Amino acid sequence: MNKRKICVVITARPSYSRVKTALKAIQAHPKLELQLVVAGSALLDRYGNAVNYIEDDGFVINEKVFIVLEGENKTSMAKTTGLGVMELSNTFYNLKPDAVVAIADRFETIAVSIAASYQNIPLVHIQGGEVTGNIDEKVRHANTKLADIHLVASEEAKTRVLKMGEDEDFVFNTGCPSIDIAYEVSRNPKLDFNPIDKYGGVGKKINWQDGYIVVMQHPVTTEYDQARENVYNTLKVVHELGIPAFWFWPNVDSGADGTSNGIRSYREEHQPENIHFFKNMIPEDFLRLLCNSKCLVGNSSVGIRECAFLGVPVVNIGTRQHGRSRGENVIDVSYEQDAIKNGILNRIQTENRIAKDTIYGNGDSGKKIADILATIELRYHKTIMY
Repeated sequence: MNKRKICVVITARPSYSRVKTALKAIQAHPKLELQLVVAGSALLDRYGNAVNYIEDDGFVINEKVFIVLEGENKTSMAKTTGLGVMELSNTFYNLKPDAVVAIADRFETIAVSIAASYQNIPLVHIQGGEVTGNIDEKVRHANTKLADIHLVASEEAKTRVLKMGEDEDFVFNTGCPSIDIAYEVSRNPKLDFNPIDKYGGVGKKINWQDGYIVVMQHPVTTEYDQARENVYNTLKVVHELGIPAFWFWPNVDSGADGTSNGIRSYREEHQPENIHFFKNMIPEDFLRLLCNSKCLVGNSSVGIRECAFLGVPVVNIGTRQHGRSRGENVIDVSYEQDAIKNGILNRIQTENRIAKDTIYGNGDSGKKIADILATIELRYHKTIMY
């Protein structure tokens, strides 16, 4: 019996952790063949060279697709997406997959959906139906309407996808594969490595052993002009509080240039003694770092998903995660310095870990996804259900 060829496209650093356990489950499934395409910023050193971690985990990459246009502004985002449609169309034509998997909601993922659906290749969308701010909100729902099969991460997301007119026989709540990694980490959360020794990074060698926070703040594409000011506010607060901090570089979104420049200029001008900067870590190490931190500060979805499962306190800044379902681990604050400061002080004074929340899964999402892909009807035609 011929195996179904499932082509998964990873376009950015965070997308890998969002799908890693599903890749393993697809690879191990007797009825499936994994085709792996790595594209976009996942190939670039300045954004953490996620491709190296993918290869180190033993995955064979079928195609590497370079599409990122320099500029990190609104126009370069649009052009990068256009290049993605052109290059991925050729990739799918050559690989001839039985289905293509698009991940979540990053701006360039719409290129995956267009290139597949326009060629009558069944499109599977992971993690649709959620609500946020940013361009992600539009891209996520556009991916949903182009997709034929929907593997969502929560019951609330499933309800939204059904309200968009999708066929309930093709909508499944599998949970988020990133929670599978969080589940494994939760069984052995000990931080058994020195982050600076293992990953290098830049900045002072901070004294983190007595407690630290983690910061990950991305630009918001609809607030492009405020990116530099917004990250500068967070930098100033973290610096003045004096708490040791591991700070991670932003994603390649419109405004990332402003965020990156804000980080560089602040670092050069003030040389903060309490902040060390990283580009990337393997997902398991990053989650262990979070598990042992006082809190996560910024606007990453990891604060909403993995940190909820792990019970890690989170200070969520601004509008990037607006409307996304969240656990009791999260408090929301504005970009104002006093609000950020008070939020951090509130979270680090939490005496006990918050109870874990399974809103985004229980730790078995990857297997569920593989089983569905092995058995479901692969279609490329649908009509709205109302």
